[in-house]
Amino acid sequence: MHVVHRIEHRYRNGIKRILLGTHTLGPQDEIGEVVALYAAKYLEFEDIVVLAETPVAITQGRAIPVRTMKPRLSARILWRFVRKVSYGIGLRNPYSMEAAIQECGELRIWFASILGGFLRLLGRRGDFYRIAGKQARMIDAVGTSPVKPYDECVLKGPRDPDGVVKNLKRRFGVEFAIMDINDIGGSWMVAGTSRINAKALEELMRDNPMGQGSQLTPITIVKAQGTELVKG
Repeated sequence: MHVVHRIEHRYRNGIKRILLGTHTLGPQDEIGEVVALYAAKYLEFEDIVVLAETPVAITQGRAIPVRTMKPRLSARILWRFVRKVSYGIGLRNPYSMEAAIQECGELRIWFASILGGFLRLLGRRGDFYRIAGKQARMIDAVGTSPVKPYDECVLKGPRDPDGVVKNLKRRFGVEFAIMDINDIGGSWMVAGTSRINAKALEELMRDNPMGQGSQLTPITIVKAQGTELVKG
């Protein structure tokens, strides 16, 4: 049986995007079954299925209640040196910094902090995350999600996102991407299958059609046939 709580069609640059609402996802859900339930009947040749990063991570049990966390000394020191940004707290919080240490290793986070801080003095930006790695970049601090119970969780990024999209493509026969998008123009393809033009997809999704709040539309089907979004 196919169920859709909500469906919305949006166009950008003449390209159709189908936004699919779901129930509130949790660790009891498997992302392939979620796609099968809500999206499979709409899929056509050369579609791209875009999955929001956080809901994928939530289905993997990667939402960690802060009440279960005890930030170590390194986390309590290092979060204070994280630069304030306009689009969120990120690692500027001892709990999210603890999550970064868990994901990337304490020595790597210290190295990224020291070298990244030095390079920032020379006018460079973003080296901390380049050194620390993809998982550090994907961590969201407590309070980022307005959806209960995840508003009281640190949200880690999806585990093995490249493997997730490859497995989904094998199952459904279309292209898949996991994306991290925000309301101020940030658009990053965390992982995508081989035929996707990452830069073109990031530009198309820059308006964040899936929303940043409680919209519960974690799946977007991009009708990509005949566009630059898919490589030949």
